[in-house]
Amino acid sequence: MMSVSFMSSREVVASSEGSRVKLRGWVYRKRDLSSKIFIVVRDSEGIVQCVVDRSNEELSKVAEKVTIESSVEVEGVVRSDQRAPGGKEVNVERLNIVGLADDFPIKGGESVDYLLDIRHLWLRSRRLTQIMRIRATVLEALRNYFISNGWWEVSPPILTQSAVEGGATLFPVDFFGRKAYLSQSAQFYLEVMIFSLERVWSLTPSFRAERSRTRRHLYEYWHLEGEAAWMDMHDMMKFVEGLVKSAVKAVLDKRQEELQFLRRNQEPLEETLKSSFEEVTYDEAIERLQKRGFKIKWGDDIGADEEKALTQDLSVPFFLTMFPKHLKSFYMKTCDKRPEVVLGFDLEAPEGYGEVVGGSQREDRYDVLLQRIKESNLNPDDYQWYLDLRRYGSVPHSGFGLGVDRLVMWIAGLDHIRDSIPFPRLRERIYP
Repeated sequence: MMSVSFMSSREVVASSEGSRVKLRGWVYRKRDLSSKIFIVVRDSEGIVQCVVDRSNEELSKVAEKVTIESSVEVEGVVRSDQRAPGGKEVNVERLNIVGLADDFPIKGGESVDYLLDIRHLWLRSRRLTQIMRIRATVLEALRNYFISNGWWEVSPPILTQSAVEGGATLFPVDFFGRKAYLSQSAQFYLEVMIFSLERVWSLTPSFRAERSRTRRHLYEYWHLEGEAAWMDMHDMMKFVEGLVKSAVKAVLDKRQEELQFLRRNQEPLEETLKSSFEEVTYDEAIERLQKRGFKIKWGDDIGADEEKALTQDLSVPFFLTMFPKHLKSFYMKTCDKRPEVVLGFDLEAPEGYGEVVGGSQREDRYDVLLQRIKESNLNPDDYQWYLDLRRYGSVPHSGFGLGVDRLVMWIAGLDHIRDSIPFPRLRERIYP
């Protein structure tokens, strides 16, 4: 046994020629030739080509048994070869099969539905591995931005008794004989916390039962939400711009190999860091859509098709603001100068990706909020504790919700949101 400790594939490739190394991982590819057996081993860092010389009969017998996705331990000497991934390979001196794999069911060319059926195995693919690494970097950057700006992380509940935006898009749960719901937003609970911690955030799964089947909808998604006292809508928009840019910068700085593997055009990401996010009012957006031939008028909702049209020719995100009151939730503060609109904003990702963040200044007046609840045909009794926040030391405040999966989808340049998350929950799919 060598005294060398196990190394990652990245460390092996970085080693000098003649170095003795040990690595472990899973068999990604295998080629049997007359004089040699080539085994490509993958781990979380990448791949390494390992070469078994058939002149070593005992070692060759072990190598011949190896199957795709078998877990192995390899010991050998590093050799330079520009034909190998990373320009290095390992001449194998010892090969140990840790877990011999059955015939792996993914050969290449399978349908999307089949790959979703065996998602637990498809997650081993190099493509999804690169995406999950980007996702982890995005999450790390978002957390660090909150922490560096003095925000407090809190832990809101997932089971709730009342709806943030009404009950039509909720998943009901039997809570010991009482009706409860899976949370679609932590907003109300975060608003509670601003009266003690002032600026708070949380990262939780959210559940939304709207029957949408688009490339950017999930029924369970990861929701990054923030609420802050003493901030108006534009204060919060400025914070959100910095937050999103921090994620883009981290991926550009740390995940170049992954972006290149995915063939992501990085120009929009680079341009995003250089530019300020424009504010486009709802009024202006309607005019732009009408000029593009959309049959839309003031007061109509701006949906996925309209968002795509507004963003597909752009390289930088922009804020869509000042929506008609009837299109938005009761908790959004109305504009004093234009009471028919609310102080709300959506951050629209470019290249046709559309909304990734939704936020607003919150209604901080008790009487107005109570009236908005009634106008929305909701029962004020269900929101009594939320109304209490306006009775005891109310302050101007704003908040937002960011869809992590949508943000990853845009940054990584993915065609569908299902690949931005390990186990997508779609309308027809909850397995595995």
